[in-house]
Amino acid sequence: MNFLYNIFIHLLIFGMKVFSLFNDKTKKGVDGRKKSVDRIKSAFSASDKVIWMHAASLGEYEQGLPVLEKLKDEFPDHKILVTFFSPSGYENVVKKKNIADVICYLPFDTKRNVSEFISHLDVELFFTVKYDYWYNLLAELRKDNVKTFVISALFYESQSFFTSYGRWFVKQLQKDVDWFFHQTQHSYLLAKSIGLTNASVTGDTRFDRVKHLKSRDNHVEFIKEFVSNEKAVVFGSSWQAEEKLAKLIFEKDQDVKLIIAPHDLKRVEHLKKIFPNAILYSELKNSETLNLSNSPTLIIDSIGLLSKLYSYADIAVVGGGFHDSGLHNILEAATFGVPVIFGNHYEKNPEADDLIKSDGGRSFEHENEAAEFALFLLNNDEELKSMSEKAGKFVAQQPNSSELILRKILSL
Repeated sequence: MNFLYNIFIHLLIFGMKVFSLFNDKTKKGVDGRKKSVDRIKSAFSASDKVIWMHAASLGEYEQGLPVLEKLKDEFPDHKILVTFFSPSGYENVVKKKNIADVICYLPFDTKRNVSEFISHLDVELFFTVKYDYWYNLLAELRKDNVKTFVISALFYESQSFFTSYGRWFVKQLQKDVDWFFHQTQHSYLLAKSIGLTNASVTGDTRFDRVKHLKSRDNHVEFIKEFVSNEKAVVFGSSWQAEEKLAKLIFEKDQDVKLIIAPHDLKRVEHLKKIFPNAILYSELKNSETLNLSNSPTLIIDSIGLLSKLYSYADIAVVGGGFHDSGLHNILEAATFGVPVIFGNHYEKNPEADDLIKSDGGRSFEHENEAAEFALFLLNNDEELKSMSEKAGKFVAQQPNSSELILRKILSL
């Protein structure tokens, strides 16, 4: 099986290199990996002790960050390395201020690549987030006696571990991972059923991060003036389905204010066609003539504002759940006591089920149903208030996951 795994890795590398000829995103990942070794060689000396976090993409990075911050506080003299597999994760994080000394792409998982990469590091602690496992990397770290963990681990029935050929993968994890910190009891029991017993349930670290959002300054210029005294629905990381939902709400309720933050700024031009009377956020700074209180729709054509925008919402519609692209972060809205509406494609988001059970959120198969429910809430203040309180309470009552993880790591 080890032989087949290495063949798979080489086929993956070949496929990505071919695809990079036609896809800019993939090209960034392929080209970026060529610079990874040089980056760590220039930033780390032989005497530097390194804490290394690996995240597949942006969502996993945000889950791992609260733990990384606590480890940095505990070991202030250690250097921090963050690696990504996905270009989208790397591109989003590398531009921001963060605690890492180096952010780079994870080398492709051949024995030669990872061996060379690790040879330039004195790694004391490594953790990967959720379910991004690279078996040659884990084996090389074990050779160097590096303490290795999985943060916010999430096991589910359709993973390869639960197939007829999955035993090899399980044996590698048994051998090379010191501890699994599971998001859910269900994940813990699934892992235990296949022999991964070095584990505990510590919850989802994202709750730690979103709890802090309420205490910061969440002011966004012009938004209060735009909302005025009306109810506001914020569409976060919207795709086509959520944009259709926004249109349905607007057609039936002319008083509601819509704030739409698309998942990709390339969708702004399309949104302007759907909502011809909408204002672009970028226009506000350069205009003194726009009457914000009379404008029904605001399109956010800037990045980095969404988590603050939720603090102005009466209802949040979070994108990605009406198709298989993956549900975006619903907790950033819920922490402000905002009911969250989303599609029903969220297999890898157990927090969505929990939010629904708490009556702080609802999922729907079709946009029409979601729009009807949003309109119901907008016209029923008591129901809206009740659901808002339950959403906020759901987040506030979650355990301090990163603190639990830190204590266990220090004890091992």
